[in-house]
Amino acid sequence: MSSNRHLDPHCEAILEEYRDNLPRFKEVEVQVRDMLKRTLSEAGLLVAALESRIKEYDSLAGKLELKGNKYSTLADLTDILGLRIITFYIDDVDIVASAVERLFTVDWDNSVDKRKIHEIDSFGYLSLHYICSIPGFPYRFEIQMRTLLQHAWANMNHDTGYKSGVEIPKGYMRNMSRLAGMLELVDDEFSKIRIELTDYRRRVQALVKSGNLDEVSIDGDTFRSYLELGPFGQLNKRIASINQAEIQEVPLMPYLAVFKGMGLKTLGDIASIVRNYSEGAYQIACYQIGLTDLDIIASSIGPQNLCIAYILKNGGGKAGLKYMFDLLNGESESNATIADMMLEQAKDLPFMNTGN
Repeated sequence: MSSNRHLDPHCEAILEEYRDNLPRFKEVEVQVRDMLKRTLSEAGLLVAALESRIKEYDSLAGKLELKGNKYSTLADLTDILGLRIITFYIDDVDIVASAVERLFTVDWDNSVDKRKIHEIDSFGYLSLHYICSIPGFPYRFEIQMRTLLQHAWANMNHDTGYKSGVEIPKGYMRNMSRLAGMLELVDDEFSKIRIELTDYRRRVQALVKSGNLDEVSIDGDTFRSYLELGPFGQLNKRIASINQAEIQEVPLMPYLAVFKGMGLKTLGDIASIVRNYSEGAYQIACYQIGLTDLDIIASSIGPQNLCIAYILKNGGGKAGLKYMFDLLNGESESNATIADMMLEQAKDLPFMNTGN
């Protein structure tokens, strides 16, 4: 297999050792990948990719042809088995590195933190490279850790700067370096935004739990935190008592669009509707299910009837009801029919002729 290579007997012996141990390398590749996947999953860390490869025979032969005198045995080559973990954020590289350190023995003398390089054109190569080993396997392997942007840049720069075999003019290299700097800033900004969003969510959760709802604007995160408090639970239990029905929990996030569509700005606005329109919502439910044998109701009945009561009491009429049902069910003319039915049902209910 190496007849086209000018290899001395020493290099041929290393290649033979490689061939003899290739099945074991493949076993360890699977073992290491599984260990990493399991650990990252348990840590709740989502990565962009986990790649692995075993150096091909021809690639190893070519390396030995160039510098085989550097290696005494196959064990001196640390890249026969290589893995790469690509993260979405810079901060996650350190988290992955910590997991690798717990799982494997790291050869610190031969591991390299290329992130400490500060040349302007080094962005795509700012990987963290660990040389690792596991008990019972005499060969070391390499694990590279980098961000998705670093990985993309490394691939692009490799294609444009090396594979062509043509020296790149300085003007192009300068532009490449400028792009590298921009991508590095983007990488930093993504991590900064994630940190800021995490802090924001914590502040929101604290405000919601403290009851300072008037200070919390309505958005996906705040509404989700609000739902965790079970704001419609008391009303739903009261409605369920009409027929001694069981409450079936269903997703309530669709009501975020409804509340925003009604012009509400803060969670305090929603809490105000719960306080002021629960009686109307209950009366609507009595009309809906009071004369039925319905014994299971969805947990959405509370917020839906609150919205109906609010819309009707504030002059939204048929158009307001149809808009609500369009948001919940998708636009359809049948929603106009439902709106007409709700108007007819509610017009004589006591809440329509009182303050709320």
